[in-house]
Amino acid sequence: MLRLFCVAGVLATPILADTPKFFPVEITPHVYAGGWEHFVGGGVAVFDCDNDDLPEVFAAGGENSATLYRNLSSPDGGVSLVAQTPDSLAVEAAIGAYPIDIDNDGMTDLVVLRVGANMVLKGGADCTFEPFDNLNIDLGAAWTTAFSATWEGGNKFPTLAFGNYVDRDDPNGPFGACDTNLVFRPNGETYQSPIKLDPSYCPLSLLFSDWGRNGRPDLRLSNDRHYYVTDGQEQLWAMEETLRLYLQSDGWVEHQLWGMGIASRDITGDGLPEVMMSSMGDQRLQSRELQTAGPVFKDASFAKGTTAHRPFMGGDGRPSTGWHIAFGDVQNNGRDDIFIAKGNVEQMPGLAMKDPNNLLLQSGDGSFSEASGVAGLASMHRGRGAALVDLNEDGLLDVIVVNRRAPMQVYQNTTLDVGHWISVRLHQPKINRDAIGAWLEVDTGAHTYAREITIGGGHAGGKLGFEHFGLGKVDAVRLRAIWPNQSHSPWVTLTADRKYVFDRVGRDIVMRN
Repeated sequence: MLRLFCVAGVLATPILADTPKFFPVEITPHVYAGGWEHFVGGGVAVFDCDNDDLPEVFAAGGENSATLYRNLSSPDGGVSLVAQTPDSLAVEAAIGAYPIDIDNDGMTDLVVLRVGANMVLKGGADCTFEPFDNLNIDLGAAWTTAFSATWEGGNKFPTLAFGNYVDRDDPNGPFGACDTNLVFRPNGETYQSPIKLDPSYCPLSLLFSDWGRNGRPDLRLSNDRHYYVTDGQEQLWAMEETLRLYLQSDGWVEHQLWGMGIASRDITGDGLPEVMMSSMGDQRLQSRELQTAGPVFKDASFAKGTTAHRPFMGGDGRPSTGWHIAFGDVQNNGRDDIFIAKGNVEQMPGLAMKDPNNLLLQSGDGSFSEASGVAGLASMHRGRGAALVDLNEDGLLDVIVVNRRAPMQVYQNTTLDVGHWISVRLHQPKINRDAIGAWLEVDTGAHTYAREITIGGGHAGGKLGFEHFGLGKVDAVRLRAIWPNQSHSPWVTLTADRKYVFDRVGRDIVMRN
């Protein structure tokens, strides 16, 4: 029961390069633009909507129309994205979007965040979409900037969280006028009235994550102190029967950011996810304190090289502004790297105007070094949403960046000397088809990679599909799944340089034809 894809040209024993290389791809121009309500946002959603295992790209446009790019790529022909936007997606006022299969029909749906009425769209065949007509989700007309989703307990439908930014109707705003964030829990095949998160502090990113590997995802919010000003902070909500904030008594350490995005990935090998948050100034990487039971996180040291607090080129020494953060191994050397989309909010004089994107490469000792300039990713446009994703099935992660008031940029990864890789997707029957909340563990013999499957995080956009693992010189690995109900599948042995789809049968994973 196997569906795998052999890719010519990447099966030889690898000689690992020092520097990755990216080449710009020509596409129909797409620009994210608009007034102050579109200073933030500009997200991109990446998902397969025509069942050919190639991910499509949906980009928010702000005051411009959103655009769907169909993926016509191939390993031999390179990356090819063609704008083919159905009327249902050609919408204005879009901030961003997240793919998710809400109704468990095996078709990817789409949650579109907007300034005004959000859209929860049911996916159909060949990238068609239409509004759901029976979910009972009243999202009002807020300025929604963040989203995350998870499946709780045995619920058939997911729990949905929406982060709302500034209340535009508050006569005392915009400062100190944060709107109310909402959590929708399902009631069978419809939804209850929303749970209001109080206090709410203008989030720009939400992420459900099982940060402690205890079987329950909690909800992390990264909030923008530019508008909550003084009284807010970063937040972590315990998803108990009655939601509650983690407090200092639980071990939570209060801190404030100009929070833009969240990314989560185990990069230390301890099986627990690190959390990285983008901001104006320092980008903040945190790890769990393993000696304590609660949500106690410690900041990475400056020497680790992840703060990316000022532009590394261009001559502008003012602080940087980080937006979307993505982890991914761009050289397939077995170490996850970090991409950060950068750019001034608009014309903020205290912050850098020449503010190139970062590509932070992880070295063998766990530190990071800048490579965006030599790799070809150091655009001076005002970056916003982004994605690291293999667009053409060649086993290399490509880069997408949505820019404010400048064309979206797509870069094909053309690095020649790379390591081995695998790419894996899980499916479950009937409920939570994409196994959101599951963990993948990949054992190379010398190292075990742990990866949580989530929806949310980033800046106003995310991806759904295959999980990519760089393996270095290892040409075969063992893999197992820890399903959302915490049952463990048996280990299976996989050959490198292939894509695999696994179906769940009981607690097992079965390779699909």
